[in-house]
Amino acid sequence: MCLNLMGHLCLRSYQQSVPISITWQDDSGDDDEETASPADKSELQHTLKNLSLKLDDLSTCNDLIAKHGAALQRSLNELDNLRIPSESGEKLKVVNERATLFRITSNAMINACKDFLELAETHSRKWQRALQYEQEQRVHLEETIEQLAKQHNSLERAFRSAPGRPPNPNKSFSEGSLLTSKGEDSEEDEDTEYFDAMEDSTSFITVITQPKEDRKAEGGTGTSSVDWSSDNVLDSASFVSKGSSKVKRRVRIPDKPNYSLNLWSIMKNCIGRELSKIPMPVNFNEPLSMLQRLTEDLEYHHLLDKAVHCANSVEQMCLVAAFSVSSYSTTVHRIAKPFNPMLGETFELDRMEEMGLRSLCEQVSHHPPSAAHYVFSKHGWSLWQEITIASKFRGKYISIMPLGAIHLEFQASGNHYVWRKSTSTVHNIIVGKLWIDQSGDIEIVNHKTNDRCQLKFVPYSYFSKEAPRKVTGVVSDSQGKAHYVLSGSWDEQMECSKIVHSSSSSSSSDGKQKTVYQTLPAKLLWKKYPLPENAENMYYFSELALTLNELEEGVAPTDSRLRPDQRLMEKGRWDEANTEKQRLEEKQRLSRRRRMESCMSGHGQGCTIEEAEKESDGYVPLWFEKRLDPLTGETACIYKGGYWEAKERQDWHMCPNIF
Repeated sequence: MCLNLMGHLCLRSYQQSVPISITWQDDSGDDDEETASPADKSELQHTLKNLSLKLDDLSTCNDLIAKHGAALQRSLNELDNLRIPSESGEKLKVVNERATLFRITSNAMINACKDFLELAETHSRKWQRALQYEQEQRVHLEETIEQLAKQHNSLERAFRSAPGRPPNPNKSFSEGSLLTSKGEDSEEDEDTEYFDAMEDSTSFITVITQPKEDRKAEGGTGTSSVDWSSDNVLDSASFVSKGSSKVKRRVRIPDKPNYSLNLWSIMKNCIGRELSKIPMPVNFNEPLSMLQRLTEDLEYHHLLDKAVHCANSVEQMCLVAAFSVSSYSTTVHRIAKPFNPMLGETFELDRMEEMGLRSLCEQVSHHPPSAAHYVFSKHGWSLWQEITIASKFRGKYISIMPLGAIHLEFQASGNHYVWRKSTSTVHNIIVGKLWIDQSGDIEIVNHKTNDRCQLKFVPYSYFSKEAPRKVTGVVSDSQGKAHYVLSGSWDEQMECSKIVHSSSSSSSSDGKQKTVYQTLPAKLLWKKYPLPENAENMYYFSELALTLNELEEGVAPTDSRLRPDQRLMEKGRWDEANTEKQRLEEKQRLSRRRRMESCMSGHGQGCTIEEAEKESDGYVPLWFEKRLDPLTGETACIYKGGYWEAKERQDWHMCPNIF
């Protein structure tokens, strides 16, 4: 009976192992797009390693089963040698047989698991070789297609330039591209380029033109002519001199030390939690606070200085849109986390002579973390915002969602623009190289004229034919008539092209109507400044970022430059910085407990702990005050004045002791 059972189990495990291996192989073939990415290959190796660890656990269990089974067998043999009644002997014999069957079954299970792992390892090596071959073939195929596309374009140009060619040559389009390839079209003699249109306010569609479609625009009813400013405002928007400053700013900081730390050991118990509530060592930080990162949005302030001189509101919208995109250019290599500001922490940027502006940030809430920001420019514009950072750790990536509206107002024209930030995602938290991406839609609205700009940040995909970090958009007037098409990438540059004609194409296979925009050649709005030399060893800081934490005289005692843990980290003394960071966080918790106790004593016994906690979180900012925003209907912190006057008097008695 025992031998029959063991043979049955072994045969059954062998029969089941075969279809399992075949099913796994079929799945890997069907999921070709998934396994092709480097991150997923690492995940596959990680899975195989986990399977091996699980097998080790099973082997340990097997040893324990064998050990305890042998002990049980000895105990049963000892009972068998005792003088016991015949009836009890029969029962003992049944128990002994069941124990033997249990041992045989356990051994058969372990052997089946070992056979399965060996078979999986054997096939996995074959699958990896096959996957490598398929990847090489894919790359070769893409290169071949690219060569064919270039040859096709060359033949088209040769055909157009040939004697006796048709007067209206056909135009081929590249599916998925908002702007046709400038490298190829620049050699043509024609003046216009085609763009995709937006399907609605939040998404773009791909225009697929038919071979019989012609590109004549002269007879069409295009948009009303809007003169590109005579002083070439848009042309020169990105080419401005940084000027010479009377104040000599630093151009480098100490190189980043080479510290290693296991991120997973810290993050594995924090999945799904609010990121700001996870105690993180400075090893994952950069030596700047979130207030300083928020101030970095002003690096390309010259776009707004240029926008002041635009007589046309839709033209001004192009520069405002380029400015909104430029704020993301500093994030492409900056995957480190900025310091969470202490409650009441401030940061000023007094660059009236160099940049023509003054900026002030204050941390107005700790949970959720929220910062208020106000900027005044002597060139005729002001900007303000309250940004609350909502972030979640999802296991393989971190999502960072900035909440709150950004306001920009030009004093001379009264044009008032409002928009919100897109979502940032940090990928490969567990395995692979960290990288950051921006995704989502941004709508910029001029509340005076009701002009609108719809921007789309296209999420990066390994298998997509879209350019990485792509941004596209359309600028429309209050009647919904499109005037400009925007294109570029959030880490490099943005261009705009004036629309001279729009027409509807035939419905696509999904039944949706598509629009074709015919435009003038694109003009460069904004181009990213090159990074300083040795930037890779200085946290990839830009020239502006290198100066933000530089010590300055006369700042408030709550300024981020005076934060000790951040200063120690910048100097490379990370162990001391971690100790100081813990001290500051405990000091902040103690201040919150004191506020809660004060609330409870002030309200008497009728105040619950929950009510006291809520009131203690209601910190009253020093330089900002809560007001109702009439445009968004939200309550936000607006600058109430007094900071720069206090700085001039050097009267900081009202500032809290947070460091």
